[in-house]
Amino acid sequence: MTELDDAIDVPQGADRPDLAGLTPDELSSLVVELGGKPFQGKQLFRWIHKKGVTDFSAMTTLPKPLRAALAERTVVSTPEVVRRDTSSDGTTKFLLRLADGRQIESVFIPDTPSQTFCISTQVGCAMKCGFCLTGTMGLTRHLTAAEIAGQVRVLARELDFLDTPFNIVVMGMGEPLHNYDATMRALQLVGSEEGLHVSPRRVTLSTVGVLPGLQKLAEEPYMPNLAISLHATTEEQRDRLVPINRKYTLAQLMDACRRFPLKKRSRITFEYVMLAGVNDTIEDARRLVRLLNGLKAKVNLLPLNEAAGIPYRRPSDETVDAFAQVLANAHITVSVRKSRGRDIRAACGQLAVEKPAI
Repeated sequence: MTELDDAIDVPQGADRPDLAGLTPDELSSLVVELGGKPFQGKQLFRWIHKKGVTDFSAMTTLPKPLRAALAERTVVSTPEVVRRDTSSDGTTKFLLRLADGRQIESVFIPDTPSQTFCISTQVGCAMKCGFCLTGTMGLTRHLTAAEIAGQVRVLARELDFLDTPFNIVVMGMGEPLHNYDATMRALQLVGSEEGLHVSPRRVTLSTVGVLPGLQKLAEEPYMPNLAISLHATTEEQRDRLVPINRKYTLAQLMDACRRFPLKKRSRITFEYVMLAGVNDTIEDARRLVRLLNGLKAKVNLLPLNEAAGIPYRRPSDETVDAFAQVLANAHITVSVRKSRGRDIRAACGQLAVEKPAI
């Protein structure tokens, strides 16, 4: 976690350990304490994370005395599906309730070209980006590793993907590097060979640029693809759109990107939400070219997904195309992201939930 973690709500500690947030080795140690064998900890991990089974009585490869001890002394937290909405384009948004009654949203995006799960890392978000509906919620609390990884388990179970490859984008509610430790532990859980075994090549983590977290990420053994939420080409512009820039400047962020270790054939993705009359001019595009000079980069242009309470507008298709052409002429790989799930408020920047009564 970072110094931004001031006075926020956190989930109350449980009387019993939550198995959903433990690694295979940690489960093996726990199982031994309960009288079992070390290999049964790995079996337990597979039941939870690979098969999506959380009922101890159904874990038939484990001996009955061990199952009884687990049922008495531990829990397996799993986000509960409250509502499931499907867009006209096939995108599905899940409203999930956590154990303390808080709610988050996760999204399934089909045919992208792979199947993709978009997961959240916080209840709300502290970054307050001016064009993002999630930012209007403020930050209620961080999610635990069990709650982050639990979204993947739930979506895989609900969509019958437990044995089907899929991608993960950590781009839902919250700033992943603001909840660093829980986010990275969750990715290790979903990446474990004993579970869903999602390769880091299939995972993309998006950050607005929390630099202490970005520097730690550069040293992680489980290294997801990196996406930078940029959205501006000058310090003044980014101060206004992405307030964290007042702490970690655009210049510092670009320097960190230049020092970030990339695997062969890997690139950093720069996400750029386009706002009509704000950051969508040809001069903005030319400045973006200069910012990315020398970087192994690709750019995703995201015309704004408008929402009530957001004081910006979506630019015209002609403006977006002209902006993209400047980048393409400079030999920068550029794509214009097609908005998915806009009709169910599941598109980028549209995730937000009402605060439930606790």
